[in-house]
This record gives sequence, C-alpha cells and structure tokens, in this order.
Amino acid sequence: MDRREFLRFTAMTAATAAASRVALAQAPGPTVALDPALAQRMGADVRWDKAPCRFCGTGCHVQVGVRGGRVVAIAGDQLAPVNRGLLCVKGYHVGLALYGSDRLTRPMLKRNGRHEPITWVEAVDIIARRIMARPASFAVYGSGQWTIPEGFAALKLVKAGLGTNLIDPNARLCMASAVTGFLSTYGVDEPAACFDDLDRADAVVLWGNNPAEMHPVLFSRIVDRRARGERVDLIDIGTRRTRTTAFAQHFLQFKPNTDLAIANCIAQQLLASGRHDPRFVERFCNFRQDTAQPSLNGAPLTFAQYRQRVARYTPEYTERISGVPARDLRMLADLFADRSKRIVSLWCMGMNQHTRGTAINRMVHGVHLLSGHWGRPGDGPQSLTGQPSACGTVREVGTTANGLPGGLVVTNAEHRHEAEELWHLPPGRISGTPGHHAVELWRRFSTAAAEGGDISTIWVQVTNPGQSLPNVNKLFKPSRALPDKFLIVSDVYPTATTRDADLILPSAMWVEKNGMTGNSERRTQQWFKMVDPPGEARPDVWQTLAVAHRLFELGHPGMRDRDGRFLFAMTRPDGTEVPAWDWAHFHDVNVDEKLFEDYRRFTSIKHKNLAPYGEYVRHRGLRWPVVQDRAGAWRETRYRFVEGEDPFVAAGRGVQFYHSVTRDDKALIWFHDYEPPPESPDAEYPFWLCTGRVLEHWHTGSMTMRVPQLRRAMPQAYLEMNREDAQRLRLQDGQRVVLETRRGAITLPVWIEGRGAPPPGSVFVPFFDERVPINELTLEAHDPISKQPDYKKCAARIRPAADPERR
Repeated sequence: MDRREFLRFTAMTAATAAASRVALAQAPGPTVALDPALAQRMGADVRWDKAPCRFCGTGCHVQVGVRGGRVVAIAGDQLAPVNRGLLCVKGYHVGLALYGSDRLTRPMLKRNGRHEPITWVEAVDIIARRIMARPASFAVYGSGQWTIPEGFAALKLVKAGLGTNLIDPNARLCMASAVTGFLSTYGVDEPAACFDDLDRADAVVLWGNNPAEMHPVLFSRIVDRRARGERVDLIDIGTRRTRTTAFAQHFLQFKPNTDLAIANCIAQQLLASGRHDPRFVERFCNFRQDTAQPSLNGAPLTFAQYRQRVARYTPEYTERISGVPARDLRMLADLFADRSKRIVSLWCMGMNQHTRGTAINRMVHGVHLLSGHWGRPGDGPQSLTGQPSACGTVREVGTTANGLPGGLVVTNAEHRHEAEELWHLPPGRISGTPGHHAVELWRRFSTAAAEGGDISTIWVQVTNPGQSLPNVNKLFKPSRALPDKFLIVSDVYPTATTRDADLILPSAMWVEKNGMTGNSERRTQQWFKMVDPPGEARPDVWQTLAVAHRLFELGHPGMRDRDGRFLFAMTRPDGTEVPAWDWAHFHDVNVDEKLFEDYRRFTSIKHKNLAPYGEYVRHRGLRWPVVQDRAGAWRETRYRFVEGEDPFVAAGRGVQFYHSVTRDDKALIWFHDYEPPPESPDAEYPFWLCTGRVLEHWHTGSMTMRVPQLRRAMPQAYLEMNREDAQRLRLQDGQRVVLETRRGAITLPVWIEGRGAPPPGSVFVPFFDERVPINELTLEAHDPISKQPDYKKCAARIRPAADPERR
C-alpha cells in the first residue's frame, strides 16, 4: 500500500472520491496559478493561490481555486515540502468548510434570553465599556487556531495595554505538557527535529497516538517508504488498538497512566546492560528530579542516583505495573540500545493530556538522550500538535498566562523590560504576576464573585469551550446562571459556546482574511485573503484593534505608549497614520505584515529568528530559526542545537543546548516514579473512559460537521466497546446506552470493535459531536506543572438506555 492508497483508505470512499483528485466545491476567490496543470484542468477563469490547510498542526499546503468570489476547488500543493501534493480527507474538503448554511453574519446581543442583531459600533462599545468598568476581571480565551497576527494583537492588548496577564488559549488543553517537557529538558520550547526524520528513520515509536487517523499525511510517508521496499519498523504503544496498530510490527498495550513505568524500564535496561551512550551523556547531559512541589526546573540528581532510582523498573516489575509483557519491554530496550538504527519517537494527546504529562514528555526525551538517539536525521524525539498554529501562535507568540513573544516570560524582570522597550511602554506596564491557566480561568468565571470568582468577562476567540472544556458542568455551565458574568464569543458558526454567549461577533475564516500560522516542525506559513467573508463577518484581528481603539477613545491609559501614541498605531511608507481600527480603512494597509514585523523583533532574543514578512510570501513556509547568510539569502534550520545545521551552535561543539536550564549547554535527563491516575475504575464505575478525535472530523466538529461529505462519512459520535464487554452486558451493535461518570451522563449508540478495539474494561468516545457532549463526563484533574487536563482516563459505567417507545 503506497501513500495515495493509504490516504484513500483512511478517507473512505463515502467521504471523498479519490485522494489524488482535485476536490470540487461550489466556491472560489483571487490569485495566480501556481501549478499550470491545475489551470488547464479547471479553466483559465479559476485563480489559484497557496495557503496552509485550516485544520491540524501538520501544516499541509493547499492550492485554493477561486471563481466568482467563491472557493471552487482545492488541490494538494505539489511544491510544498510538508505534504508533497497530498491531503487527507479533511484537507480535500477544507474549502467547503466556508459555506455552511448557518454562518454567523451579524453581531448579536442577548436580550431577554434571545440573541438580537446589533451594529458593530454597538458591539465594540459594549466590550470596551465592560473592560473600562472592571479591567482586572476581563480575560481573553484564545486558541491554537488564532493566526500569528491575531494572537499577537490579543496578547498585546492584554499585556501591553491592560497591564494584566489574563489571557490563555485552548492549547492549554492539548499541548501544554509538550511545552513544559521541552522547556525543562532543553531550556527552550519546540522540537529540535523536523518532519524530514520520517524519511530517514529505521523505526518509529508511537507513544499513545494514532497518526493513521490524526496525522494521516505524515503517516503516509512511512507507508510510502514501505511501498518502495524500505524497512521501517513501527512500534505502537497504546491503551487501545487503532488504525495505526494495523500497520505496526509491535503493539504494546499498557494500562492507562503506566507509560512512565515503561520509559523508566527502557532506561533501566540500557544502564543495567551498559548499552546507553556514555560519551553522549557525559558531554551533553545532566540529571534532574522533581521536588516535593513539582516545578519546571526541579532539583539536581547525579548519574549514580539516577541509575539507582530506575534500577527497580526491571521488565518483570514493569510488566506487573503496566501489563506489557517483559519480552516486549526487552524488545523496546534492545531497539534503543542499537546505535546503528535511527529512531523517531512521536506523540500527541496521549502523552500530553495526562496528569503527569510533563513527566512523561521529559522521560521520552530522556530515553533518546540516554541512548544517544538524538541529533542525527531520522533519530530523535518529536511531538505533534493538533491545531494549525498551536506552535506558531500560542507557543511562539506567547499567548499564555505567563508568556511574552519569542519565548519570553512575564516572571522574568529582564524579559518584561525588553518587551516594554520594544513596545515603547512606560516602565512597569507589564505585570510580573502570571494570569490564570485555562482550567482555573473558567473555574473562576463559573464561580460567583462573592465566592472568589473574580473573572467577570471572558472574550472567546476561535474556539468552542462550551464543548471542549473538561467537566463543562463545573467549568462552563454555572457561569450562565450568574448575573454578573458576561461571555463574548467571536466565531464563524453557531456552537455550544455561542448558544450561551451574551455577545456574538461574526468572524472571517481562513482565506476570507490574510493569515500566518506555524506548524509542528517550526514552519511559519503565510497566505493572502482570497474571498470576502459573508455578511458583516470580520477578521478577529480587526475586532481586537477596534476594541483597543475604542478604549483609547474612552481614555484608557494603557492604550497609549509612553509618547501618548495609540498602542496599535500603523503608518504608511510616508509616515502618515492609517486608522486600521476603522473597518473602512482596515485594508488600506497589510495589518498582518505590520503586526508580524512588530512581533518579529522579539524572536531573535531566544534564537527563534524569523525572516521578514515578504520571505514568507515567496515561500511555502520556513523553519525557524531563519537567518540571513553572507550573500543576503534567508536560510531556514532543519535541526536545532546541531553543528552544521543550527547557525547558533559554536564550531567544534557537535551538539550545543545553548538555552540549557543548567546554563552549561547540557540537556536534562529526568527521573520520575510511576504514579497512579487520580481516578481509576472501581466496583461502582468499572470502565476506563478515553476520549479523542476521528479521521473525518476536527475537534468539536463546528466546521467539519458542516461539510456534507464528512458528515455522511461519520454522522455521529459513538461508544467504542470491546465485544467481550458488550456480550457480558448483553448489548448489541448500535444499541443506545447511557454512559455515566461521577460528573454527568450522556446517551449514545454502541459500536462494538469498530475502527478501534479497546481492551476489556475500556471504552472510547470521540468529542466532535455537539449532540453527544462527552466533556460533561471528563475530569478536570490536570498536570501540576503544565496545568493541562487529562481527557484520556476516568472511571465510567454503562447501562442500556430506556426504550423511548415503551415510555
């Protein structure tokens, strides 16, 4: 099976005609033909331009065909290095996501329980006056779907303007533990490696993820290499069998939360047999352990102490904890002991959505460092992300409760001073007190002010927390009954969140606006507006500018720099100011370019250098750090910290972790003991419940459920169940059941050993279906360092639903 066959297989014939065709929509917009063959096939009246796909963090480039002001065709970009002309089923239908019949087209204010249309002038004024009344209780909740300029504008509004840090993203729910893992291992965030590794690896170890469905274009690289006769071993470490498992030589099924024990077991075997890489470890690594109160930096540990700590994690001991046979654990250790092999570890939500997510992230990095499988093409650890700009916007721009642009943090006085100088702010404008992480932010919003709920207004942009937050019955719904709480939502479609909003703002989507994003391999990508948004829908970045300027008009002192100029002042080449906050003049200047160049100044501080905006217009993405060579050309970086690849590594160093926590250019290998999860099955709730995504739908389905082909292919959520359990409970395929946890109950149909195969005692439910609100059941328990909640494990029970015909 080659890449295209694999993608056709995963897409399902019900969802798409063929993965190699151009998917026709009923739509288009403006641009230049990038591929002459497309112009020939579609006609000269279709104009083409490049854009990254709107969905996951892979960053596939598509060519968008526009005719008559609508997107009419989508094709994989043959010249894009990420996807090489291929797309997954969602990518081929991304153009249709613009054209659901129920797009939001006018601002609406809730009055007497009903949403009524208002003007943009009224909407902007309402937000500004809410902020003016209580600036210290106003927060922004954003997204890894923000474009880079959108996130930068929101961050600047809150941190440079309002002087608070009350901003956090939904990416706290999906990749915060990856961030803290990178930071506490290398001293700086984001993967050192890149997608090129998938073309060179001899083995790929999957730590609790399912790339055959979640990142199918990347996974197809492995399938394609096998089709050419290359050997690529695949080791799937998971809690349930998935479509990925069908391609794996080895499947190591472990009990939930015991992946920490497995990582320790690999280290134990490497050390006990003397098969670790002592030269690499001595030159490039230090050792670390947690303190009594887990923290980002921990406490020093010697090599001898580390060896002693992992000693008890023998294969037999680890088998008793994890359920993975000792022989499979030895196989895994033997793989890492073989320096002739090149090994890539990949992970996503399975490791991140984990109450010990930071720990397992650190430990997988540590396995690679200890074994010396680091720094060669095809040889190293690499996390994947689920949103198109969780890296480029959240992690790089810094749209978190403690972040500043370019990897800076508000708790560092030097970083605050640097930001104040770059933004020309009065000293002390930026607060050194971090804001609230997402779970705490929403808990406070859903708590009465008299009981400590000090957040009164939240502005949600580009996300759907009413469906995606864990334990929504605790974190979201109570706020809707509290009279002093005000919820503002910018979105493109009605969602579980807009339904309960006090103020709805209609947003432009994808190629209805300019944009820039950053994918999972540090690749920054750019596109231009190609079609107009419907009705009065407007870009999120304009919404932010408009509110900021209204605050300026109302006299908020934070909306001025230290010379009294508007915080977001933008000028033409001749120096005259452009009122970009005024919709009539928003397109008089490229606002994205202005904001990006403002942001770009921060990126050289921690060696995350970005090229000028125009370079991204000319390229299909560039991987940072991007530096200018002596000839004046801008060069991207494939591998960080590696001599000959990373321009900041000193000559003769080989590998140099130049942002190391210990300030000696060494990475950290961490020890963590296995810990049981916060909630496990018992006699009352005997099943493990795991949640996740499916191939056809993306996140809460607010876009993909409006694409007819995708909705037909996967029309509703389901309870995936083991046949043995179904027989014991006398349940049949398709039968409706009640799934219940200590937090809530929902009704949905059973799918017995459908796409995946959970082991006995375990069930799986996807979260794309608003009608099946699985996050009424999930647990808000979270990692103590990253504050990322665990959606992958809690205790549940199942019973047949009452037959409605017998009531």
